[in-house]
Amino acid sequence: MAQARLTDSDLEAAVDPFGLFAQWLAEAERSEPNDPNALSLATVDADGLPNVRMVLLKGFDERGFVFYTNFESQKGTELLGSMKAAMCFHWKSLRRQVRLRGPVSVVSDEEADAYYASRPRGSRIGAWASHQSRPLESKFALEKEVARYTAKYAIGEIPRPAHWSGFRLSPTYVEFWKDGKFRLHDRFVFTRDGEGAPWTTARFYP
Repeated sequence: MAQARLTDSDLEAAVDPFGLFAQWLAEAERSEPNDPNALSLATVDADGLPNVRMVLLKGFDERGFVFYTNFESQKGTELLGSMKAAMCFHWKSLRRQVRLRGPVSVVSDEEADAYYASRPRGSRIGAWASHQSRPLESKFALEKEVARYTAKYAIGEIPRPAHWSGFRLSPTYVEFWKDGKFRLHDRFVFTRDGEGAPWTTARFYP
């Protein structure tokens, strides 16, 4: 279990949050037993009611943090409705978390096609077969859809469904949190006005 604290020198060396996040994710990949790239994704519906669920991070760089979904799903429709989201990574083995907030955008077709093509064939079939977030009359109905699309795309490539793609969250707020004794946790926050704007940093009370 990691015990190192966020020191002032560590934080001063981090000119933007992406390098520090890469370091923390790499450490989580060595210590977390499952899915170190898992994150909770928060959205709101048309009435402003929050929704949260776990998804997997599929890439990140200075442009933002990418995940994929069915646009006709609950999270897909909520994201397209507000074009804003929040994320939280929690690495229990390290007693750390990272929180992000900001606008989202749809990834390019080229990015979505490349990631879709990298998925196992069964997962690509599943993207066609699942009417995500809608009522399912029985498990057999889903199995029938899987069989139907398996037969349809028995030979050759499986095209990416038009309703399946990715989102990129471009954070304007990134908080690094490290557990401390007696709940005196370390909290270090990066904020900016928008993509491409300079980052400002501050420590927060726990």
